[in-house]
This record gives sequence, C-alpha cells and structure tokens, in this order.
Amino acid sequence: MSAPQKIIDLVEDFKENKHEYKNPDVFDEENTKVKFLNPFFEELGWNVRNEGLSARFREVVFEDSIQVGKHKKAPDYSFRLGGERIFFVEAKKPSRDIATDKEHAFQIRRYGWSAGLSLCILTDFEELAIYDTTIKPSKNQNASIGRIKFYKYTEYLEKWDEIYNIFSKEAVLSGKFDNYANNIKQDQKGTSEVDDEFLKEIEQWRLLLARNIALRNQDLNIDELNYAVQLIIDRIIFLRIAEDRKIERYGRLKKLLEKPDIYKNFTKICREADAKYNSGLFHFDPYDKEDFTTDTYTLNLTIDDKVFKEIFKNLYYPDSPYEFSVISTEILGKVYEQFLGRVIRLTEGHQAKVEEKPEVKKAGGVYYTPQYIVDYIIENTLGEKIKGKTPNQISKIKIIDPACGSGSFLIRAYQYLLNYHLDYYTKLERRPKDVIYQAKDGVERLTINEKKRILKNNIYGVDIDTLAVEVTKLSLLLKVLEDQNKELVEQQQKLFHERALPNLSSNIKNGNSLIESNILEQQELTLDEIKQIKPFDWEEEYPEVFSNGGFDVVIGNPPYFNIDTWGTKSKRKNYIKKNYKEVWNDKTDILFYFIKKASDITSDKVGFIISNAFLFADKADKLRNYILENIPLYQVVNFEKFQIFENASITTCIILGEKTNNKKTKALGLAEESYTISNLVNILNDKNNYFDIEFNKNDVFPIKTNEIMNINKKIDYNKTKLGEILHIGKGMETGRNNIYTFKEYPTEFPKEFIKRRVNTKNCSSYYLGKEKCDYVLYVEDYTNFKDLPDSVQDYLNNNKSELKNRADIKRRKTRPWWNFTFALHSEYYNLPKIFTNYRNKQNEFALDEENEYLGFTNTTVLFDTNENIDIKYILTLLNSNVLNFRYKSIGKQTGNGSYEYFENGISKLPIPVISLDEQKPFVILTNEMMKLKQDYHSCNTPTEKKLIQKAITNTDKKINKIVYELYDLTDAEIKVIEENI
Repeated sequence: MSAPQKIIDLVEDFKENKHEYKNPDVFDEENTKVKFLNPFFEELGWNVRNEGLSARFREVVFEDSIQVGKHKKAPDYSFRLGGERIFFVEAKKPSRDIATDKEHAFQIRRYGWSAGLSLCILTDFEELAIYDTTIKPSKNQNASIGRIKFYKYTEYLEKWDEIYNIFSKEAVLSGKFDNYANNIKQDQKGTSEVDDEFLKEIEQWRLLLARNIALRNQDLNIDELNYAVQLIIDRIIFLRIAEDRKIERYGRLKKLLEKPDIYKNFTKICREADAKYNSGLFHFDPYDKEDFTTDTYTLNLTIDDKVFKEIFKNLYYPDSPYEFSVISTEILGKVYEQFLGRVIRLTEGHQAKVEEKPEVKKAGGVYYTPQYIVDYIIENTLGEKIKGKTPNQISKIKIIDPACGSGSFLIRAYQYLLNYHLDYYTKLERRPKDVIYQAKDGVERLTINEKKRILKNNIYGVDIDTLAVEVTKLSLLLKVLEDQNKELVEQQQKLFHERALPNLSSNIKNGNSLIESNILEQQELTLDEIKQIKPFDWEEEYPEVFSNGGFDVVIGNPPYFNIDTWGTKSKRKNYIKKNYKEVWNDKTDILFYFIKKASDITSDKVGFIISNAFLFADKADKLRNYILENIPLYQVVNFEKFQIFENASITTCIILGEKTNNKKTKALGLAEESYTISNLVNILNDKNNYFDIEFNKNDVFPIKTNEIMNINKKIDYNKTKLGEILHIGKGMETGRNNIYTFKEYPTEFPKEFIKRRVNTKNCSSYYLGKEKCDYVLYVEDYTNFKDLPDSVQDYLNNNKSELKNRADIKRRKTRPWWNFTFALHSEYYNLPKIFTNYRNKQNEFALDEENEYLGFTNTTVLFDTNENIDIKYILTLLNSNVLNFRYKSIGKQTGNGSYEYFENGISKLPIPVISLDEQKPFVILTNEMMKLKQDYHSCNTPTEKKLIQKAITNTDKKINKIVYELYDLTDAEIKVIEENI
C-alpha cells in the first residue's frame, strides 16, 4: 500500500518548514496534534473527531488529566473500539528529543503498562516510536528499552504499509494488531504484565501487614486477621486511585510518612472517607442495631510505621511504575482473583504465614475469566433482557452472580448497564434531571447519583469467601467513581445531601450459594462447621427480589472441582445429595449444583461458562434432562480444542438458558486450537456461524450440525452397540508401578511372569510397539505365594513393607499383599484383546493376539468374548473413518482436541452384526494393515519407510471404502465425514 496523498503532503510540509516547527516558542504540542497528528491518524482510518459517534463509541478519547508529581498530565490520545482501549499515543512538540529522552519513554510506557495495553506510541511527528508496554517500566531505563520500532518522518512514505498494518483501525478490526502484539510479546524477554506485578506488590503488602498485625495484636483470631489485612489493603488502593483520579488530594498518603504514628493518621483519613463515601469499605458507625457490616476493630489496631513506609514508598511517581488513574477495575479484578487464592494462617506461636487455599490447590490454581467471554455472556443474557427497555423498566431487572469471586462478571454487567443508560439519555430531546452532565471535554457522562441508582437497583452477588465479597464491593465502587473528580463528587453531595457512594451490603453478600439453613435441621453441626459452611437463605436475604419471582439474569463462572474433594463423609456432600436429587450423581462436579441453583433462583435467564464435560459424561445424564425440562438452552458455544483458561487443561463451553425458551437452540463448535482474541470475538459475534441444534432427553448433548447428526443417526440405525458385543473395561492398577514395572527386561524372573505394558507411546492404529514399552512383573495367575518361583518371591518380599502399605490393600483387605490392587478383568487376559489409550485425539486401536501385553489405568481394553464376531473385524471398524467420525459426537472432550476413550463411550459405538463369512474381507485387510505397520516400524531406511507408508495409505483407503459401503453411506455423506475428521 502506497502512502495516501495527505501523508505525502504532511511530510513535504514538515520538510519545507522544519526550522519553524522545531522552534519551541512558535510550535507547541497542541499545534503538533492539530497540524500533523490528527490528520496522520485519520489517514489510518480513525474517526479522530468522533463525528456521528455516541459518547460510548468514541474512537479517540482525550484522557482526563492525570496528576504526575506536581504536574497534570495524560496520554494525549486513547484509541478505542467498542469502548475498550486499544493503544495510547503520547504527543510531544517537534523540539523535543524523543529518541533519547528517558522521561518521555517512561511516561508512555507507564501509561500503557498500567492500563494493560500491549503497544503504545510516542511521537512528535518528526519521529514516531512504538513501545512494547508489557515490559515493566522504570524511570532509570534507557529510552530504547521496550522500543520495537522507530521511524523518522522521512520514512513514513516508504513504511506506510508497515505502520498501517499495525495501527490502522482496519488492522485492529482484522486481528493484525493483536497478532503483531502477541508475536512481539513471545519474542521479547522480560515482559511482565501489570496484573502480575501488582499481584506481587499487594501480596507483599499482605505478608508485611499480616506478620506485623499478628505480632502487635495478639488477641486477634485468624478470621479477624484476614479481614483486617484485606480491608487495609483495599482502603490503600481505593484512596490511592482516588488521588490519581483527583477525587482525593494528590500525595496525601505519601505525606503520612513525614510524621510518626502513620497508621493512627491513616485511620483519620479513613474516618473522613466514611463521612464522604458511605461505602462499606469505610464503615465505622452502625446504621441500626442489626447492621452486621460495621467495622468495630480495625481502627484500633497497632501497626508499626515501618510497614507503611515499605508499602507507600512505591506508590508515587517517579518511583512507582503504576499509573493508578488508568488501572481499570477489570485489571484489579484479575489481580484480586489470584490474590484471593491465598490466605493468611496463624502458627501456634501466633505468627502469620500466607499459603494457598486447599480448594485452590486441588483445583490446580485460580483461573480468571477472560473479559471477552464475560462480555459475550452479558451481551446475550442481560443485553437480550434490557433490549428496547426504558431506564424505569430496567430498574426492576435484577442480575446476580452466585459465585462472584472478585466481581468480574458484575463489573462488566454494571458497565453494560451504564453504557445502555448513557446511550438512552443522550438520544432524548428532553432529558430527566440529574442523570447526565457535560464534562469539561464536552463529553456527556452519567452523574454519580445515576450510577449509584443503577448499581443499587440492578447488581447483586454472593460468594462464600468473605474477602471476595469485600473485593467485589471495592471494584464496583471504583467503577462508580470512574469519570468523576473531587469537584463533581462534592457537587453531588451538596445537591443530594448524601455521601458519594452506596453501601452495597444489601446487594453483595457472603454465604454458601448451594446450602441453606435447613442443613441445621437435617444434620448436627458444630459452630465451627456452621462458620465453615456458611448457610445462605436466598429468599430471606433477598426478600424483595423473590417477592417478584426471583432474579431476572444469573451469570458467572461457577467453581470447578469434584465434590468428592470434600470427602465421602462430608456433611456438605450429604446435604447436596439430599437436596439436589434432580441432578445428583456420585463423583460429580460442583457446577451441576450451581446450574440447578441458578434455575431455582431465576425467573428468566442463565449464562455460565463451565466445563463442557456435562455435554457428554454419563454421570451428567440427570443434569442434561433437568436442563431440558427446566431451563432449556437457547445458545451453546463449545470451545472443544481452544483453551479459554491459560495453563489449565479444562475444556469449556458457554451455556445460555431461559425458563420460557421455546426457540431452537443455536450452537457453535470451535474446533481450532489457536485463535487470536479478536478473531475469536468476531466468530462469536457473527450469528451466521451458529447452527440450529436439537437436544434429546436421555442422550448426550453433541454440538454438531443437523447434517452431522443425521449422518450419525444413519450410522446408528439398526446397529448393535459395541458394549453388547464384547466385554470392555479399563486397565489394571498395581498401586506401585515403580515395583512392578521395569525399563529393561528383568532377566532374573522366568519369562512366563513377564508381560509388556501398553502405554501412550506404543499404542497406535493397528500397532503395539514393543520398542517403547516397559516390562511388567505379572503374578495374578497365581493364588498361592509359595507357588511363585524363588526369584519372584525374594523380589516381592524385599518390597513387602511398601506393598502392604498400599491404601487399597489396607482398606479392602481382600487382596493378598503381593497382588495388584485391582487386577481388573484378569479372567479375560488370556484372550485376544484390543487396546486403546484412555485419551486420544482420534481413534487409535491396536490388537494383542498373543496375550503379551497388560493395560494399566491409562488404557481401555476390549476382550474377544464373542465367538460370532472376529475381533479383527471390530478392530477394522474402530480404526475406520466412520467410527472415528461417530466417536466425536460420543466421546467426552478433555482439552486440546482430545477425547476420553473409556468404556462408557466406546461401548456406545454402533456395530453392524454380520456373519463370520461377511467379516472376512475386513479381517484380510486388517491383517495386511497390521503387517505393513510392523514392517514400517522395523525398517530403517527413509526410502523404504516412504514406500511402506504409501502402501499403508492405500490399504487405509480400501478399508474405509468397504466400511463406507457397510454403513450404506452416500458420496455426499462420505465427504462430510472426511471433512470432519
């Protein structure tokens, strides 16, 4: 792409009048923006003047000024799409040297990094620098640190295509901007995003505060200690952000360091904040006798000055890398989600330590829901609910997250409501009084009073974690204060004679969303157990909501863990079993019961992101039926191979349900392993990508098109399920693989006691490879220890102590100490058998004809127990395209495109029962394929391997051809099958 004429003219103009433009007394920053930068970015497709755009959808925002030291400053441009920041541009006058000036570089990097942006621009038009703002900035770093591109104005014409493909509006919409930023991030060393760094920062605060408070306040119990530390951290963050937003006087916290008794003076600020904000975060005087939210003790704590000196020293420019005015509530939510995964414990000596919560450890960590997923769920639940409604009608709509955590769903739901109301009011010719105002920049915004009204009327949340509830409140209150300043807050207070923020104690509550107080009637509980379980009575806590039928919208990301982690004798588990009978099944995920509870408390819509296991798992059969009958799904997105949560193997789906849903279910399956976020968002929002689907009672919920489902029906028609033909089961369990297995052949034992172990490396289609499998000592054919050879007895006796201490041997007491813990299906192991790995991306089945192999728990085994069926006929069908295709609508997805190949899935595969004579052509081809696979793995030369591979490919085509004919499939159906495997 050649540079447009406007850019050519700007370059020529600057070249001809360079001397004038570089004179600081003649040409300033504002001149630079108007004369050069505004038209420059207009040529990149941005609507710099925001002509015809509502306040919500402005593409270029000139940020409110930010207090930096003694000066007011802000990134000059904030480029946005859909209300979300994409990148900042910091403008300088041409007389400035942006190539080497550390302060200019630190400034733009600090803005971008604090806002969680990937790339930002520093320019005076004469030069343009692109910075990677994922690298933590420091005031002492050279201007070249983080700089990934640097252009002279003379290069704009030649490099226009390059610039356009990164920073144009078109590049952002197409995903090119994201792709470029992601590639830079992968290449760069030292990237450290603001949420990771701020998490480290506040975790250090927690440790300092916890140790000192525990030392100086010996009478505090563990709950009081955790609560006090959380409140103090929240108050510091709130007040510091309020300073940078000019709601509080800048530098007030820093000034505390000049005098002794820092905490005592800090509490005075907190007292003033109580009178000013009324937020619950600062709540020291009860509203009435039943007010449980009053803080009665934190102001009286003793805390040493050294703690606050350590905390406050990195909070201000230029020592702080954080620019609090641009740190969004969404970023804070992400930080806090991780922060809440750890908790303070007290040792016997009343010393504080911080450790991971047991439930978080079992779940493998804390996973924050990406913002685009939250927004999708909100758009398609709350968005549908309020479409076309007036603010008065919307005031009656109640939104709840029953496991709100740090509040990510509620923050975005609240923002969605704010956007809707602002759009609604700005379009009215006659507007209600005191709902919007015009800011100094000419942009209309909602008044703080209107934002408070919306929050109190519409947003609700519950969480079992007391500290999570406080964080959610903090995040929502900070959202109220966005776009506000000291003058506006005080003006609102005078106008309405009330404090600036709402108390959210009646909206955001602490309790167990799944367990109500009737557990006290059903089971004997100690006071400690009651405190741990935290029964929560929905109708008692939200009487007004339930008098009107319940919540209109239930949204969220319920916890991910199996309820067995509570233990078999858990009173919580017993309660769930008794009170959630409609969906109860043993060894199930907690999300089953959150779906049931969501259905109970809503009058209309539910939108969750959850594990997709319930779509296919046998243990979810009652849940699927319950959903069909009580809250039918109107939209499902199955992410299949794509991992929504980084560093987590869990595969997810979005479900949207509706109490009165009579519409067809719209579904979308995402089979790719990698998408850019922008591409994924475009796919999710394009309704043309969705297809109609119909779920059936007593069946799995495959997310497949009607075309695929019709082919599945044809494949199934008049066939017998494989589980009715052969015996199928999982592999054996030794309880001590380190004792029973060997890397090298154990020559000391007779060969009849040695088997080979099937594993993921040696089991593939038609082939069991001896070269990559361990050896196994197998004694299960013997019932008397003394009948074993001396060498075997000696070896087992040498390991007797460890073998006797295996948990299952000790618990069951029915197995001899020298046996495997579970020698599953050992009575069938003398038969030919088919093995497959318990997890695979496609069907891969291999045959053991010689009773040479053992399967352990990572394998599934099919035994030759039917004299009327040749097991090689079954092997042919299992490895064919037809049953590979069919299994993708049966098997449980497990992440990265893999499926579980357990007995409960494999047993459902449809098999045509034909005579042994009719099976012979399949057996012949399978024998040929097994021989070719053996030859391929035993040959050494590349040429020979290539030739054998051609023969394998040809034989595979022959096999698929006769299997297609067996299932009576048409050319069109075959095409669909081959496109989908």
